[in-house]
Amino acid sequence: MSNTPKTVGVGLISVGWMGKVHSRAYQALPVVFPELGITPKLVIAADTAQDRVDYAINVLGYERGTLDYTDVLNDPEVDVVSICAPNFLHAEIGIAAAKAGKAFWIEKPVGRGAEDTEAVEVAADAAGVVTSIGFNYRHAPAVEHIKELIASGQLGRITNFRGVFFADYSSEPNGALSWRFIRKLAGSGVLGDLMGHLVDLIHYMAGPIADVNGITSTIHTERPVQQMGVGTHFDVIEGGEKKPVENEDYAGMIVRLADNAVAAGAVGTLEASRVAVGPRASYNFEIYGTEGSVMWDFERMNELQVAIGRKGQHLGYQRVMVAPGFGEFGAFQPGAGTGMGYDDLKVIEAKKFLLSYIGKESKNSNIHDAVAAARVNDAVEESMKTKQWISIKPSANTTAAVRK
Repeated sequence: MSNTPKTVGVGLISVGWMGKVHSRAYQALPVVFPELGITPKLVIAADTAQDRVDYAINVLGYERGTLDYTDVLNDPEVDVVSICAPNFLHAEIGIAAAKAGKAFWIEKPVGRGAEDTEAVEVAADAAGVVTSIGFNYRHAPAVEHIKELIASGQLGRITNFRGVFFADYSSEPNGALSWRFIRKLAGSGVLGDLMGHLVDLIHYMAGPIADVNGITSTIHTERPVQQMGVGTHFDVIEGGEKKPVENEDYAGMIVRLADNAVAAGAVGTLEASRVAVGPRASYNFEIYGTEGSVMWDFERMNELQVAIGRKGQHLGYQRVMVAPGFGEFGAFQPGAGTGMGYDDLKVIEAKKFLLSYIGKESKNSNIHDAVAAARVNDAVEESMKTKQWISIKPSANTTAAVRK
């Protein structure tokens, strides 16, 4: 690669929490990965609120701002776009970005279900633009290491697994009825929000899911109304008018992996909840093989539990701290014990996205991965209605772990 830094013009759509995270990731990229020779340039940010546009310019460092997201897509200095708007705008903006010929990094869920997501896929494929999806947990060094353990056969034949993504961010019954609880705005509830991440992790480490039998439940069926554009879904409203919650708080499924998966034929259970009392962000999984097993929990992101071997004096799990040599850990910290954080995973995501954009390695998640996860989540809802197993339509060109 040339020693001359390659400048990449960045546009941002929506300056909320995730928009800020994306911006910090772009800014950190030359510091953490100077060898890439990529210098992101924050060109223009769009939001519907002027105070957020001002924040993007005055604090985040964008050169200019706008209240109209199409200005970002039409800006000739913008090469790539981060789409961090609410769910119900993802498909509209993703399709518009593709038609404008802009590579885009979009947060999940890409659409309110598989139909929306597939529409973005069609537009991106037609335009030939690079895409990347906000499946950040796959970039944790422990996850990357576990993916290697499975692929190398060190765990033997994978037999079964279980994953649990439990959070408490909606556990308060008087939590505001934000857009996240309204189907026409959010689509599904915890399926699109947390389960999408968990499904993607299984696809990424072990291979695509082929069959699903699922169940969903809404625990808090009504919530107090929140004025659109005011506050966040963390707000608590006492004594307000209540309206129905239109999507699920909990989802569970029994799954079987596809015959072409690295862990072909393995079976497992996956669960997600946004109303659990106790877990803060307990996003974890266990994977079992004939020669060993692994466990990981995001709340202890910088360690994993590993057991390899069935004989000897020292059987059972060993606590392993991630260190240089595990994924991208060495780019952030010099040794085990000094941990990485959530934002660091987004820096890795930015790296993979921009490397793919400039025509180097394509190890980033892509729109096809988003479609694959959305199809599984839609199948859970269909299974809930029919009380039957649902087979998943395979997705081409994903980054799922498959047999070579």
